[in-house]
Amino acid sequence: MPYKLEGRLLEACSCKAICPCWIGEDPDGGRCDGTIAYRVDRGEVNGIDVSGLTLGLIASIPGNALAGDWKVALFVDDKATEEQEKALLAAFTGQEGGPLADVAKVVGEVVSIERATIESDIEEGTGQLRIGEAMSADMQVSRGIGDAPTKLFDTCFSFKPGAPAYPGKASRYRVSCPSLGMNLEMEGHSSVQGYFSFAA
Repeated sequence: MPYKLEGRLLEACSCKAICPCWIGEDPDGGRCDGTIAYRVDRGEVNGIDVSGLTLGLIASIPGNALAGDWKVALFVDDKATEEQEKALLAAFTGQEGGPLADVAKVVGEVVSIERATIESDIEEGTGQLRIGEAMSADMQVSRGIGDAPTKLFDTCFSFKPGAPAYPGKASRYRVSCPSLGMNLEMEGHSSVQGYFSFAA
């Protein structure tokens, strides 16, 4: 088995809440500038333990997210060894096949790969995500009846069957990514925390 990975998917983007990409619709304003982080709670790639590490990407998405042609800057958790970094990149860029190869098809160009200190302290859609100096977001889950967190199921980006995604808003979303020419400072835009389970 090339890989088995489970963890949390974290997203903040320029769409208004709730992000239409999660149901396959076009992004607000016709394009999306987003950040996605895959925090591996448990997993290995070709026998290499990558538990506790995060791979982040900042993406310029020119239209419908499912149509592809994303330009992305990749960020590897600086806690990773060289061996772990190679393993994470091989899996998440689709080189190891399986479901992650299908996910990677939306990427048209990887413009840069960097190591960064990545902090992801998010539970049920609330918390903070930081990727070095390139990105930061403070995320708060939306709440419904009885103050319960709002949940989404069976969306386009539900990468763990039956698991909820928690939509909300980023009270602050900042991006400074020279390789993409992206500089953002936003308040009250979309954030989502979901789960993933990938195996091949």
